Amino acid sequence: MRLQKKIRILVLILGTMVLQFNLQAQSVKELQNQRKQTLQKLETTNKMLNETKKSQRSSLNKLNILNKNIKERKVLIKNISSEISLMDSEMQRLAQEKRLLENRLQSLKSEYVKLVQEAHIKRSMYAKIMFVLSAKTFDQSYRRVRYLQEFSDYRKKQVLEIQKVEAQIAEKNDSLNKNKSNKVSVVKQKETETQKLSKNEQQEKALLTDLQKKEKKLRDDLKVQQKKANQLNNKIEQIIAAEIRRAEIKRQADERKRLARENKSRGTSTRGSSKSTTTPSSSGSVSRLTKEETLLSGDFQRNQGRLPWPTTNGFVSGHFGIQQHPVLKYVTTNNKGIYIKAPIGSTARCVFEGVVTQCFSIPGSNNAVIVQHGNFRTVYANLTNIYVHEGEKLSAKQTIGVIYTDSEHDNKTELYFQVWKDRNLLNPESWLAK
Repeated sequence: MRLQKKIRILVLILGTMVLQFNLQAQSVKELQNQRKQTLQKLETTNKMLNETKKSQRSSLNKLNILNKNIKERKVLIKNISSEISLMDSEMQRLAQEKRLLENRLQSLKSEYVKLVQEAHIKRSMYAKIMFVLSAKTFDQSYRRVRYLQEFSDYRKKQVLEIQKVEAQIAEKNDSLNKNKSNKVSVVKQKETETQKLSKNEQQEKALLTDLQKKEKKLRDDLKVQQKKANQLNNKIEQIIAAEIRRAEIKRQADERKRLARENKSRGTSTRGSSKSTTTPSSSGSVSRLTKEETLLSGDFQRNQGRLPWPTTNGFVSGHFGIQQHPVLKYVTTNNKGIYIKAPIGSTARCVFEGVVTQCFSIPGSNNAVIVQHGNFRTVYANLTNIYVHEGEKLSAKQTIGVIYTDSEHDNKTELYFQVWKDRNLLNPESWLAK
């Protein structure tokens, strides 16, 4: 009985450890998926870095890409370190489970030896018959028959249990060997990525030092860029304000017509109904959005933080709001949207279903497209070829146009993206999927 109790305790311990192992395995799988995603991002920034190598001169574009590459590589190394730590924990658990199974196997075998020895004593049919017939009562004889049967069944179960535990030990050995092999591979990858990170950081330091020597040129370039950005932002703001005014005037006119029809149907004279046809904006009876626009606005609002990116690949190279210049001290820029750097030949795509309301261009800033989503609007600027037209209904991820590549600035391919609600600018990053 004591042996059976010990076995039950061992089974309970093993069950708990298996549950913990499954949770750890799940965590390792999640880390492996994160590592895969980070490697894909690194592949994109590496591709963009290679595109800038065609020019040997230092540039903010190159520095921006290099900074992003370093950040992604640090994330990757941290991820790999966490993965290695979890793999070590798993191997420790596997080794402990293996030891427990081996102890259990030893106990089972010891018990089985005793059973075999006892069976050897009672091995002859004559001994079994005499064991049953020597009982003092019929009831005792019956219990002895049952005991012999159960004894035989228990021996068979012990054999099966021993075979089962041996199979589990073999499985633990396989898992341990697999984990050891995986760890060796991951450790090598960490060493490789650490070497690459060191090289990138040296390149960044040299590039930053070189750019700091060109302060005057950087300030002059910044003035030109700010002037272009201000022109573009002012144009966008004027267009959106004009669109809202036109839509409001149209809705007011439609409301007046509706009221006139209602008054006429009630038999009210034109003279008597003049007071009831005051502009809806003063009476507050006009809804700013149609039913369809209201539904679309609600859908857009509910997808905050889940909208697809306006580019297939790339990263945010210029964040929304006031940002510190990467080289010039005490110099900031106020971005009215975000800049997304992408590989050469990348296209811009619509982030949500909507209607194209404007396609326009500004000298020096290429083309831009405005898409309306109810009372929300998204803006896609710095495009060359445009594949859509005003009035066209777009679906999510539909291609809008090709992002301009500036061959004079290290093949910089950068999309300017904005999100508006009515006349208010919003931070686009809070709307895009992470």
